Amino acid sequence: MGRARAPAYLYSRALEHFWKQKIAVVDEAKKYNKLERKHLSSRTARDYQEAAIQAWKAARWRGVVVLPTGAGKSYVAERAIADTQRAALIVVPTLDLLSQWYGGMRAAFGDPVGLLGGGNHRIEDITVTTYDSAAIQMERIGDRFGLIIWDEVHHLPAPYYLRSAEGCLAPLRLGLSATLERPDGRHTHLDAIVGPVVYRREIPELAGDYLAPYWTELLTVRLSDEELEEYRALRARYKGFIEMHRLSMKNPQDWSRFIMLSTRSPEGRAAFNAWRKSRQIINTTERKLELVQQLVADEWGRPTIIFTNDNPTALRISKLLLCPCITHRTETKERRTYLDGFAKGEFTVIVTSRVLNEGVDLPGAEVAIIVSGTATVRESVQRLGRILRKKEGKQAVLYELIAEGTNESFTSERRRDHDAYR
Repeated sequence: MGRARAPAYLYSRALEHFWKQKIAVVDEAKKYNKLERKHLSSRTARDYQEAAIQAWKAARWRGVVVLPTGAGKSYVAERAIADTQRAALIVVPTLDLLSQWYGGMRAAFGDPVGLLGGGNHRIEDITVTTYDSAAIQMERIGDRFGLIIWDEVHHLPAPYYLRSAEGCLAPLRLGLSATLERPDGRHTHLDAIVGPVVYRREIPELAGDYLAPYWTELLTVRLSDEELEEYRALRARYKGFIEMHRLSMKNPQDWSRFIMLSTRSPEGRAAFNAWRKSRQIINTTERKLELVQQLVADEWGRPTIIFTNDNPTALRISKLLLCPCITHRTETKERRTYLDGFAKGEFTVIVTSRVLNEGVDLPGAEVAIIVSGTATVRESVQRLGRILRKKEGKQAVLYELIAEGTNESFTSERRRDHDAYR
């Protein structure tokens, strides 16, 4: 009764205010420990990693570091833990990353390391968890960590995750990402919860020295006369509907409105089916499939990832090439078998829809073939990042296939609007 209250993430700001005002405080909020854990890594920080760490410290141990995939963001996290010596919670988006980070933390600091998620519930002074598990458990564990690190921090602005992050009082905060900006603009919410961007390097700045040198090639195919005629008729039906409802599909919110409107009338359902079928034509045109076969033959022996935008296309290519396919429906054990086999060279080609865009370490991958995708810059940069791990003598290449005379040309222009493609 009569006591002031605030979200936990404002804890450090409240203490700072009291100190400045010389107000005596009895702190019964924090329950986290100081660490006495030696950093066991034998690695030496690269110049940009050291610069990122120093920039984060200069920003009072709060902020976001943006580095390309393969540039060693996990080492920045290790140094943050080693240098601050505060109980640390590492939050990751997927179970694959949960396993990777758990192994990495054990190698860097020894046991014990806690694990929260994937059927595990063990809290230690260094704990790795998923965004989902953190959101569920934050009310119980939010006072037990002085440092919180969000990997792939661009996931955090989702409303559910952001609300849970407000329940963590950790005064020291670090966000890591290769692709920070979100199409919905919600990445701006990170300033208040995590801190501003304190350090940033992009792919072209590190390629050759710290990332594999690479090149990209845009390849066009022509639809058959029959495919093109059907495509244009379907697009006309779809565009007529969105124009009638004054929707601009450049706006992510208008896509949600289109989905909602498409369920309310026969015309709407016809427009949605027209959109879906038009996408299917450009995704699975025989010309693209023939070109994929040719590229795989040309690059034979080099570890290759083929990306599609949908499961049916991925499965069709998998059958065509007799190679493993990973979709969101692939069971964990089967997925692990395919990824381990790819890493060991047992498979040189793997096809996926969108589940390998991020969160999976595939250091041996050298070739990426983009059969289809969205217009988001993030997705295109993530896919490029899959093949940029540094390796002696490696020359990475990304092929992007688009259907000439379709809206895929516009989609490609939008997703290539990044320095990595210039």
